[in-house]
Amino acid sequence: MRAIAVSTFCAEPCLVEVPKPDPAGGAVRVKVEYAALNPLDWQTADGALDGVAPHAFPLILGTDFAGRVDMIGSGDNRFRVGDPVFGRVTDPPVGRCGAYGEYVCVPQDSPIALVPRDLPLRTAAALPSAGTTAAQILGSTAVRSGRSLLIIGAAGGVGSFLTQLAAARSIGVVAAVRGDEKRRMGALGAAVTVDTTSGPGALEAAVAGLYPEGVDALVDLVSTHPAEFAAHTALVRDGGVAVTTRGVAAPAGVAWVDFRLTPSGELLDALAAGAVRGELSVPIDIELPLEKAPQALAQNRAGGARGKTVLVI
Repeated sequence: MRAIAVSTFCAEPCLVEVPKPDPAGGAVRVKVEYAALNPLDWQTADGALDGVAPHAFPLILGTDFAGRVDMIGSGDNRFRVGDPVFGRVTDPPVGRCGAYGEYVCVPQDSPIALVPRDLPLRTAAALPSAGTTAAQILGSTAVRSGRSLLIIGAAGGVGSFLTQLAAARSIGVVAAVRGDEKRRMGALGAAVTVDTTSGPGALEAAVAGLYPEGVDALVDLVSTHPAEFAAHTALVRDGGVAVTTRGVAAPAGVAWVDFRLTPSGELLDALAAGAVRGELSVPIDIELPLEKAPQALAQNRAGGARGKTVLVI
């Protein structure tokens, strides 16, 4: 089968031919129709999980997928051949099965769920990592209705979902983005959108004008340097909370959360139901064929994502 893989850490991703996987007992094989790109994909190729989990090479990239069950492994199974499903690849070793391939095998008890009848598969593919991350981040901040939330990197996949989920709880979202995204972020529910490229101090001035004592919570999806994160945590009020998805330590005296995703099939069900009801818009920025994945990964690495990139398998 065709797949996008790397031969070793930090190698250039390329299109390869690998054997079609067979499902183990209690697993299903899915014929992938769509895969969604996440920063974790190129981070994994760079060795972000080296020493944390076992890896297999060639390492097939990709975590999020949507497709149809093609084969059932031995034993009882809650899925049937032909079922439309979506989910995340989490079973070790990393790279043995990845979403950037024509087929993927996943255990039935992994983060996988049926795609509702009225939800397109391409939309479902964009939900798992970004959607569950946003939902669990919002829970970790414990920000209540009427409070404020500053999101750094709000225009990307996670930020777009987080903006919507927070706005639905009547939380005032300050969306920090790169470029003119006021109209799009406003449509997603942001109370204020700040273009951080518009000039030095633009973000600080906007927050000070709205919340002189600081915002109640910060979610920083992009800062990788402690100084950058520290500058953003300075915008949080005393007693507020700061969340990072990039493993950056906060300055002394700041309550912070180093976020780690714990996905589940139940949460996927809830997100899909919200998308079907129209309560959650799934922001797909671009759709590309599988062979264009290396270029898409390079662009995502450079930053400035606008919603999700979906690969057509």
